[in-house]
Amino acid sequence: MKLNFSAILLLVIVGVSNASFAQTWELGGFVGTSGYMGDLNPVNPFKVSNLAFGGQIKRNFDGYWSLKLNGAHGKIEAADSKSNDAHFRTRNLSFFSPVTELSLQTEFNFFSYIPSVSRRQYSPYLFAGIGFVAFDPQTEFQGNVYQLSAYATEGQQYKTIALTTPIGAGVKYNFSGKWTLGAEIGYRTAYTDYIDDVSKAYLAEQLDNPADPAYALRRALADRSPQVGVSEHSSGTQRGDYRKRDTYLFLGFTLSYTIFNVKCPVVDE
Repeated sequence: MKLNFSAILLLVIVGVSNASFAQTWELGGFVGTSGYMGDLNPVNPFKVSNLAFGGQIKRNFDGYWSLKLNGAHGKIEAADSKSNDAHFRTRNLSFFSPVTELSLQTEFNFFSYIPSVSRRQYSPYLFAGIGFVAFDPQTEFQGNVYQLSAYATEGQQYKTIALTTPIGAGVKYNFSGKWTLGAEIGYRTAYTDYIDDVSKAYLAEQLDNPADPAYALRRALADRSPQVGVSEHSSGTQRGDYRKRDTYLFLGFTLSYTIFNVKCPVVDE
């Protein structure tokens, strides 16, 4: 999923610049599930796997625009062995990784929405932002868990913190006083292709060192074809899908409480 970084940044700036005198604060939490799209899941944007949770502090500038500091944590995973594609099953790679995100997001309500003040009790909304995500791809191999970033499976070194751009949509409902219940889905484009430790090609032989005690394990983690001891893939051949970025998502429910400033609240016209 490609996102226009400049457009997202502009949306954040527009949200900040539309501040009015009817400002409120919201404190809230999130619980749901997390998912992933990337080299081990290139086609299913709704594949989710594990529990996710988070929290947010939101500044509502008026009934339409707000800016929020959002934190979220989940776990993503994928395994070629579970794929319907024969090529993927032959590749036989797998990974799991925690993902921890901190982001600044602009939120736009389709209807003017201030709990216990606006006439409308609900509103669909969109959000977009910018932040950072920390990840740590790992795999289970022959009964042991290995931190893949330490083995340079494609001869690469990469950072396990990356820029991320969240974008998504949801709907919120004022069910009691200043309390809001919401449901949302948000996709994140990470500015890295190594959340799953897979990107380009199988390990180039010139980067290997047979004298290194970790050589055999490094090769085994890089190429886990079903035939034990026999590589199905020659060095330098395609390993990933060559797309430059991985994507992850959070899907779930939010619960928040609105705290008012003493300034004039905005109501529907």
